This record gives sequence, structure tokens and C-alpha cells, in this order.
Amino acid sequence: MSVWDELTGQPEAIALFRAAASGAAAPTTPAAPTAPHAGAMTHSWLITGPPGSGRSNLAYAFASALLCRNGGCGVCPDCRQVAARTHPDLAVLTTDRVIISIDEVRTLVTSSQFSPSVSRYRVMVIEDADRMVERTSNVLLKALEEPPERTVWILCAPSEADLLPTVRSRVRSVRLRVPSAGDVAQLLERRDGVDRETAERAAREAQSHIGMAHRLATNEDARARRDETLNIALGIHSVPEAVLAAARLLDLAKDDADAITEERDAEERESTLRTLGVEPGQAVPMGLRSQVKALEDDQKRRSTRSLRDGIDRILVDLLSLYRDVLLIQLGSHLEPINLAIEGRLEQLARTSEPAETLAVMDAIAAARLRISRNVTPALALEAMLVTVASPQRKATL
Repeated sequence: MSVWDELTGQPEAIALFRAAASGAAAPTTPAAPTAPHAGAMTHSWLITGPPGSGRSNLAYAFASALLCRNGGCGVCPDCRQVAARTHPDLAVLTTDRVIISIDEVRTLVTSSQFSPSVSRYRVMVIEDADRMVERTSNVLLKALEEPPERTVWILCAPSEADLLPTVRSRVRSVRLRVPSAGDVAQLLERRDGVDRETAERAAREAQSHIGMAHRLATNEDARARRDETLNIALGIHSVPEAVLAAARLLDLAKDDADAITEERDAEERESTLRTLGVEPGQAVPMGLRSQVKALEDDQKRRSTRSLRDGIDRILVDLLSLYRDVLLIQLGSHLEPINLAIEGRLEQLARTSEPAETLAVMDAIAAARLRISRNVTPALALEAMLVTVASPQRKATL
């Protein structure tokens, strides 16, 4: 069992990083990589790929392979510390907010100048490198241009275009593909002990998004919320129903966001109070309240981000629904994503036109864009669902 066994659907990328880690016994000269040969080790990497492709999982597997004395065995103290993000030679920057602040990057850059304490390398991981504005990226750029010889940077982003050209020129880019639903299902069976039928349905409905597939396969409430989302959309036949449906979808998104954040928030608060020496049930001393308040503020920002992510997941699920309808209308033999409700998909396909289905899909895409630009989610959902209601009203006439 090694850290590479937890990955799936990326054989070329895994082979490249395994070779690089194996050849990293002697640190390389920190020069900007231009066209390294396959398996060459370099000081800075960029892992890109669509959401759910496993960018951060691959980044931490590579980090384990660099920091582990056994090349990423997955069981030694080094690997366990990397998995817990507590290894002394690993520094991680991730955020639940819209952007990464310049102060966070400055702190990480300062940390990157330290020599490794127990391993061959010091590894710096930025999970959301696309969330840096230009001046923040320029702070990182200096560190990439003149890194210590034993420091390795691993950046993650959806695409190379999300980073400044000057940053892209200083990293070796590795592009991940969307894993197949079969690969994701096998991972869920092997890693999480999920039965085959549940694993295949979760992988298909998550559209090969590894994290979401895991959640659908292991969380009954998450599956129920997704099913209700599709039922709500299919049951809209009038403008008043669209308005009520928008409110219900927003409630579902909040429930999903709360389910994800509440447990994590409680664990963070307990850990913070324990670190500050505050016993359970004891009032927080006046001198420590500012630190607790800072944690609460971070959690509120994360809650806002989690809600927007929950709304976006609902919109992606709705997009999959009408994608299936369109494929049926066009006579495609591709398997539907929402195979469990194939009969209802066929009924809607018979009673509406492809142009109407495309209009609905355009409305969903517009809603995603509006919400990303801070339009009130309720208004964006209402406008979208009014469009959804139009072809479905015909089905009842």
C-alpha cells in the first residue's frame, strides 16, 4: 500500500511524479524548467485539471513521496503526517474564501526559505493558486524565480490560464484529465468499501468528480438532497411554482453547506480552545477572545463560500438532467447520467423540443455566472426556473 494507490484515473501523471520522486535523491539546481525530460525532477510544479480530477490528492501524494524515507509508503510517520498536514517540512496554503490574501502568500514565501528539518526537501503546496490576484501572484513569483535548492513548490489550479504568464513560465505543468466513472467507482469500492451498484451510481451522478462521488456513495442525506433537487425541477409547471422551487433549492443548498461545515467548525473550535488552554465548558478569558473571534470570522467566510458551492452543485446536477433530456431528443445512445429516472427523462424529451432544452441549459449556465458575480442567489434561481417551467408546462397540456 503506497500513497499512489489512493489515486485513480491518472496513470500518465502518476508515472511522471513517481519517476520524479524516485530521481530526487540529489536535489536539482533551482533553474526555471523549460522542457524537462519525462520524469525529471524540478523545483516547481503546476497541477491543473477540472474540479474533482484529483489535483490536491496528487499534490499530497507527490509531497509524501518527497518527504518519506521510503518514497511514499503510505504507512510511515512521514506519510501519516503529510496526510494530516502536520509534517514539519510541509507547508500548505488553501482557502475557503474567494481569494488568497497577499499576507498569506508572504508568510508562505518566508517559510519556504527555511531549510528542511527532517527530510530531503521542504514542500510548499498551494491548493487554490487560481485564487490569487495579480499583486499576490507577483509575491509568489519572486520565490519561484530564486528558490532555495531544497524547496519544492506544488501549485494546483483548474487551468494554466488561471495563473499569470510569468508564473506559468516558472513551473512545470502537468494536466490531469477527468477520470472515467468506472475508475472512480473502483476507487470507491476499494478505498471506501462501497458496494458496486452504489459506487457506480455515485460515480456516474457525480460526473466522475471524486470528492462528490465519495459523498454521494457514503452519505444518504447527500443522495436524498440530490434526488429532491431533480424532483423539484421536474415538477415545475408555472411561474409561482418556479418561485417556490427557488426557495426550496436554496434551503437544500444551505442544508448541504451546513452538513459539510458544522462538524468541521466544532472540531476547529475545540482544537483552538484546547491549544489556548481553555477547558471544556470554561469561559474564554478576555485576553484570548480576539483569537477565538478571528476563528469565528474565518468560519463565517467559509460558510458563505460553502453555500455558494452548494448552490453550484445543485446547478450542475440540473445541468446534467437537461443534458440527458437533450441526448434523448437527439437520438444519442450515450448512457444518461441520471439513469435512475430514465423514464421521466424520456417523458420530458417527448413533450418538449431540443431548442427548448438548450434554452433551459443556457439559463442554468447564466445562473451559475450570475451567482459567481454576486447576484442574489434567490433571484438568479428564480429567473432560471421560470425558463425551466416553460417546456414542462407543455407536458401537462
